[in-house]
Amino acid sequence: MKPQARPHGQIRQSQIVTTFGPGAMVDLPDHAAIIGGLEHWRSMGRQVHEERLEAKVQTLLNIPGIKLYAPPIDSGDPTAPRTGITAWQFPQWFVTQGDEVRGAGFRSRPMVHQQALVGGKYLGSDRKKSGVIPIRFVQACPNGHISDIQWHGFAHEFQGNCNRQLWLDEYGTSGEFADIVVRCECGKKRALVQANQRGSGALGFCQGHRPWLGPASREKCGGDGGPAQPNRLLIRSASNSYFPQLLSVISIPDPDERVRKAVAPIWEDFLQYVESVSDLTRERKKAKVSASLEGLSDDVVFKEIQRRKGGIFVPPKSIKQMELETLLSADKEIGSDVPDGDFFARKVKLEESRKGAIAKIGSVALVHRMREVVAQVGFTRFEAAMTDINGELDLGVRRAELATNVTWLPAVENRGEGVFVVLDQNAIASWRKTAALQVREKQLAAGFGAWQRMHPGSQAIFLGATYVLLHSLSHLLITAVSLECGYAASSIRERIYVSEAGSGILLYTGSPDAEGTLGGLAAVGRRMKEHLQMALELGRLCSNDPVCAHHQPDNRQEERFLHGAACHGCLLIAETSCERRNEFLDRALVVATVEGIAAEFFREAQ
Repeated sequence: MKPQARPHGQIRQSQIVTTFGPGAMVDLPDHAAIIGGLEHWRSMGRQVHEERLEAKVQTLLNIPGIKLYAPPIDSGDPTAPRTGITAWQFPQWFVTQGDEVRGAGFRSRPMVHQQALVGGKYLGSDRKKSGVIPIRFVQACPNGHISDIQWHGFAHEFQGNCNRQLWLDEYGTSGEFADIVVRCECGKKRALVQANQRGSGALGFCQGHRPWLGPASREKCGGDGGPAQPNRLLIRSASNSYFPQLLSVISIPDPDERVRKAVAPIWEDFLQYVESVSDLTRERKKAKVSASLEGLSDDVVFKEIQRRKGGIFVPPKSIKQMELETLLSADKEIGSDVPDGDFFARKVKLEESRKGAIAKIGSVALVHRMREVVAQVGFTRFEAAMTDINGELDLGVRRAELATNVTWLPAVENRGEGVFVVLDQNAIASWRKTAALQVREKQLAAGFGAWQRMHPGSQAIFLGATYVLLHSLSHLLITAVSLECGYAASSIRERIYVSEAGSGILLYTGSPDAEGTLGGLAAVGRRMKEHLQMALELGRLCSNDPVCAHHQPDNRQEERFLHGAACHGCLLIAETSCERRNEFLDRALVVATVEGIAAEFFREAQ
């Protein structure tokens, strides 16, 4: 049955990029709706400029010249042209309110299609009108397609052409699928639990419906060469109904980019014949060369000259690689301390004779000012497709399109502050060599292997013990610093960096409004020793110990395959704060737990 989508209303939401976008389902006061595709947005907000993010998006989607725009914002002026985002009515099936049959432990409600409603009401057999509410069950596939369930076909197991009245019978009050039955007046009925069984084919195969892109929009599920996916039961309001695919970058200065831009305009006239540093020194006496290369050392400029002469191809850096290199590059300050600047950080001088846990910290930087730009490039259903360890989205991952013809993407810019903590590389190298750590890493890898067997289509890879260490420490620090910095833990976000050049954690706030620049989080770096000690104390004992500490990642009964010693009592935080949706966590890699496996990075004896 094709969805008869029609414009229903306007939704104004400045945070649509990071919460929901085209293809997301929302509940309105009287109806349910699905957010329309980008071509159905009545207007766009201001353009958001971020060269690095634009380049990544163009490569990912293979769309040259794509632009980023903020979502439209309601001006509040009733005389101004109407702005906003179109929403289409979805689903088309309803159940009645009031016209129902009740018995001992059950109730039955008529099911009705939108086309059979009279003035938005259900006209019963007694000619009385009853209110209706959208049915909460729809069908979707992992490619993002979604549609109404073919309820007559499901009830009759797709046999025959009966179109008599359908009823939704609900037994008990639990709402379990086994207690919900779809019944036809002809006597045929079928429990909804059958539709929830993976691989059963109870809902048929996906027809590629895309109601967010307009009436009757469809495509071949699986593409030209791939097979159509079987439909899966989906609850509209469930958390797995919509996962926006986001790319974000921190607007930070790139030293290499600065050198390239300085050399380019004077290359042909002055620098292409330079053969040595002394030649460069001589050329810098010329006014035009001196002005272009101001602030750059001879060694840095000469390396760029050698690169150009040798035709050396410099592969584009990943999102996090460039951010990490910039954060590690400066001795004292990074960026410019100006009121409207995009990034400014100042390194904290640590004591040379450090003892205890703080000795494992390599450096700390106070990020007084920063700008983050986030763009939505698509979405998935059932399972999230997150960025990899370098902040990149997989080119081959399945994603549903935001528009029939994508020419721009919604984006927001957030301004805030933060603190950047780098672990000592020598300490990490020594920790990596310990036998207990290697045993624990194998256990975590075994848990990931069990998870992968349950998700055969996933492109995820095991991130390694170093990432799990940093990620777990980050969650502990978020909880610890939120007690004093003035921000709630849910307002602090993380960015984990792991590479041979260095491994660190950026804790930051980001908001389109004034919150996020109060100064409290940046000040945390000045008392990092105390905050680190508090974080480690939080990690040593969990309220769910010893059960939490003794959890084995590959335990099939618990099915927490991506967790070591981690639960809601210790490491799990708001998913809006976590870059991995609370996965790849184990406090046993950070500090000693009651299990005493000796795989911790921070040891009390040191």
